[in-house]
Amino acid sequence: MPLVAAAVCPHPPLIVPELAGAAAPELDDLRTAADTAVSQLLAARPDCVVVLGIGAATGWIIPPAAGSFRPWGLDLTVPLVPALPDDGEPLPLAVTVGAWFLGRQPVGARTGVRVVGAQVSAEATPAELTLLAGQVHEYRPRVALLVMGDGSACRGTKAPGYDDPRAEAYDEGVARALAGADADALLGLDPGLSAELKVAGRAPWQVLAGAVRAAGGAWRGELSYAAAPYGVSYFVANWTPA
Repeated sequence: MPLVAAAVCPHPPLIVPELAGAAAPELDDLRTAADTAVSQLLAARPDCVVVLGIGAATGWIIPPAAGSFRPWGLDLTVPLVPALPDDGEPLPLAVTVGAWFLGRQPVGARTGVRVVGAQVSAEATPAELTLLAGQVHEYRPRVALLVMGDGSACRGTKAPGYDDPRAEAYDEGVARALAGADADALLGLDPGLSAELKVAGRAPWQVLAGAVRAAGGAWRGELSYAAAPYGVSYFVANWTPA
């Protein structure tokens, strides 16, 4: 079983304190929860970490590659692997934030750990999601998944997608699935409803679920954060073999 651990984190640009400015303390709890989740992921001693998030296409991103926060007003480039040049394929936002979280970990915790990226399109077919999930296990002998994804963006009148009465129940279902390491529940998320609620995490979560199903055995989940501070639901969780 090459998959040894997984962590789920959100990817709002404002998670970066320099970008959030005076509002940075508003996300301190989220930032701390995500840092802890990534630390726990690395504590599983993987040989490879796959940073997975929503993107324009579905496929693998092999370093060197880098993302930038310039579109959000911050002149900060984040390489997928800190030791490699910040050129190559550009990273989507979700993978950029994941690489940023990895870069915040102590160097000793990351030493000897290979890092690769993967992006998945919101329009990916179930077959494409299953294929990508199965390919995760090719990174042997020990691989961990850092899964980046936001919940609904329709939690209130000030939310990016305005208020949608279906959003709360949707997010509560995701929270239960992440807390219980319920792969079947994540695989059952409806793509159409997810799109209407502007959910950025549905496809990456389903790749996680497919990878766990392929790994086999029982898994346990720990949900450390679930809230919608700006009308967008953010979740932080860890999954480990039981």
